[in-house]
Amino acid sequence: MADTRYQTQVRTGARTQIDEGLRSYMMGVYNYMALGVAFTAIIVMAVAANPAALAAVYSLKWVFFIAVLGLGFFAPRLIFSGNTALAHAAYWGYCALWGLMIAPMVGHYLGLDPSMVYRAFLISAATFGATSLAGYVTKRDLSGFGAFFMMAAIGIIIAMLVNVFFVQSSMFSLITSIVTVLLFSGITAYETQMIKEMYVEGDAVGVAKGKSIFGAFALYGSFVTLFVHILNILGIMGRE
Repeated sequence: MADTRYQTQVRTGARTQIDEGLRSYMMGVYNYMALGVAFTAIIVMAVAANPAALAAVYSLKWVFFIAVLGLGFFAPRLIFSGNTALAHAAYWGYCALWGLMIAPMVGHYLGLDPSMVYRAFLISAATFGATSLAGYVTKRDLSGFGAFFMMAAIGIIIAMLVNVFFVQSSMFSLITSIVTVLLFSGITAYETQMIKEMYVEGDAVGVAKGKSIFGAFALYGSFVTLFVHILNILGIMGRE
């Protein structure tokens, strides 16, 4: 009987340690992500407040777009290189590029109606929080959706480019943004579960740090994408 009680206590203690370690790991991910969003916001506000800087950034918008896509592809390799400084550089560089890329759009809406930008941010935060929580607590395995999400994201990018260069339709842009918000809500849940399952108790410090930064990198991209397209939806609907 004493043996059974002892084994139960050991198992309970081990589960408690894992839960505490997992909570600490996920808090680290969310903290990095929140700091990344704040860093992006500072860059956006600084550029939007300077007409000359805004014009310069706008003239290079496609350069920043390509740079965001390129770093989005290569950053995970840099983050998991084992070099913490390189991982930080990749993450913060990614946040900075996003800030420069979206500054003209956000600056435009700030000039029209600042409250629209704040509403878009709050809606994005609520959407992200709900879907990330769903991904964290669900018992359903979401890993099978990975390939679908990847192909759908590529399709969305192609659709947006077609609209910019050929169709140039507000209605098409609205539909694309609605689909993107729905898609990245699912991606946020998928990424949260993936990041949670990456946790391993007793990881080396460098490995654990890399996983935290990678998790922040993945969720940051989804959050900013939600924000951009929710702002676009509000902007288009406000003009109708």
